[in-house]
Amino acid sequence: MENNKKPMIVPWDFTHEAQYALDHAVRIAKILDNDITLVHIIDEGGMLSNKSGIKKKIEEATDRLNEISENTYREHGTKPMFIVKQGNIYNTINEISNELEARMVVMGTHGYRGIEKFTGSKALKVIAGSKIPFMVVQSPYEYRPYNDIVFPVDHKPENKEKLVWANYMSHYFGSKIMIIIPNHSDDFLRRNTLANLNFAKKYLEEKNISYEIHYANKKKKFSEQMVEFAQQVNTNLILIMITKEIGWQNYLFGADEQTIIANKAKISVMCVNPRTDLRRGGFNQ
Repeated sequence: MENNKKPMIVPWDFTHEAQYALDHAVRIAKILDNDITLVHIIDEGGMLSNKSGIKKKIEEATDRLNEISENTYREHGTKPMFIVKQGNIYNTINEISNELEARMVVMGTHGYRGIEKFTGSKALKVIAGSKIPFMVVQSPYEYRPYNDIVFPVDHKPENKEKLVWANYMSHYFGSKIMIIIPNHSDDFLRRNTLANLNFAKKYLEEKNISYEIHYANKKKKFSEQMVEFAQQVNTNLILIMITKEIGWQNYLFGADEQTIIANKAKISVMCVNPRTDLRRGGFNQ
């Protein structure tokens, strides 16, 4: 499988959650043989005319990141590169990821706090629109590989796209794919879900990837059952597809992705965005 040293991006804001993300990225990068680039964003809000203030913040962040890079090398034998750039977290991370042709972004998040319960998860806003997967973490690395990956399959056609990443993770980590599907009462949704399930089974079998199939309960939200199932099977990764064209209503009232990304069990979540190029050309990866 292709691997040309594409870097892994770790957004860095000098928090414990950012350190968790770096710890995860170091272990993953060693297996994937990728480099790591820390990205610190100097918020441009209210600072556009204050050039001296911006310069000072960039210099301070550069000094601190250089120290973090050296400490990481001493502890893990891996020396991350770093970028300090003026911008905003919602656009600049993805811009840098595209420029570097990054493999994935490993990002720390604290889940929901305060007003974010009502205005939406910052993590979801950053992830939406990305061309590469985000792995979102809330807790320190547990020193165990991704042996089992919870893989929801529902009625949406985009389900097929994340199979590429199930294959990718299974190739490098030997992961078993733990499929969970909703128990729909609606005939249309049930038929489409079954079609996606059959496609997934065929794909995984062709790739010689081990899998299991589990069914959710009708009475509870699928997103909540997904997290509960991940706890039951003692996995440390859930692989989801982000809803196409998430709008402000999703951020305000809470998209299912928010529930999963900010799950109280603090299970890491790999988030894949729908790709129009795959849909135009047919899914054949």
